[in-house]
Formats: sequence, C-alpha cells, structure tokens
Amino acid sequence: CSFAYLAREHNYSKPEFSETDQMLIEQGRHPVIERVIGQHNFVSNDSKLDTDYRRFAILTGPNMGGKSTYLRQVGLIQLLAQAGSFVPAKRAQLSIVDRIFTRIGTSDDLARGDSTFMVEMREVATIVRKATSKSLVLIDEVGRGTATADGFSIATAIAEWLHDTVKCKTIFATHFHELTELTASKEG
Repeated sequence: CSFAYLAREHNYSKPEFSETDQMLIEQGRHPVIERVIGQHNFVSNDSKLDTDYRRFAILTGPNMGGKSTYLRQVGLIQLLAQAGSFVPAKRAQLSIVDRIFTRIGTSDDLARGDSTFMVEMREVATIVRKATSKSLVLIDEVGRGTATADGFSIATAIAEWLHDTVKCKTIFATHFHELTELTASKEG
C-alpha cells in the first residue's frame, strides 16, 4: 500500500526490467530531496549505463554541485525498483543487480582509532573485493583524505580496477578532473 500511495501521490512510474545489463533512467529524481524542496524545484536528470559500451561514468563538478545527490538518486531508484516499487522517474529501464555498493560521504571512527582516510580505504577495499560484473558501484570522492598525488593514484587505480577487471556499472564522482582522461582512452 505504501508503494502504491507514493507512486500515485508523487508521480512515480513503473520500471521495466530487461535481461540486458542496461540502466536507462529518464528524468530521474531523488525521492527524498524532491519532497523537501518540492518536486517542481528539483531538476530531473538522466542516467545511462550498461556493461558493454558505457559501464563507467566519471562525474565531476564543484563542491555542493549535486554529485552525491545524483549518486544517491541512482542507487535509490535501482533499490526501489528491485524492491517492487514504482520509481521517481519518467521512465526507468533497468537490469537486476546483485548488489549496490556505495562509497559516499566522509566520516571517521575515532573510537576505533580510524581516520577518515582509513574508513574510506576500508570501504573501498570491500567494494573492490566483492563487486561483480552484475553490481552497481557508486563512488564519491575517493582518495581525498591524503596528499593530492597519492589520492589521485589511489582513485586512478580503483577506477581502472573497476573498469578493466570487475567490469561493473560504475558512477565515479571525483574532484580529480584528470580522471576524465581515462574514459577517453578506454572503450566502455
């Protein structure tokens, strides 16, 4: 009943599932933020990923530019659809993913003696060990908790591993705009 109520009241659409590894979201919206600021104030956006030609997207932009919101939006749409809900989008054509991995936000765990960088590396280590070609990976600002050159090297290595070895659908938000050159040099 809750899903049906949300779908009717907030203009959600029925997602389509296919056997292809495609993710196509047209005019997607973040279900929580649009409730806070109003649906007419949220600028909807599109997402397109697959595991053949467009499995890895680099997302760049300034602080507070909406990168984390976009990542969360994509993850929530996938999660809602797989849970049986309609989704906040004009259209969503999705494949089933085995897991959704996220590395979003910064925090430390000082009670355990872990810096923000250590928490980040632990989360990334889990992703690179457990993600499969059927996973959706959403990463935000990896490598920021250390020196710039080291952080760039870490971000590059993780991006290349996910793209070349794991071959999962990935959206990788970063301030390292140099990473966009990786997508230009690789197919898929």
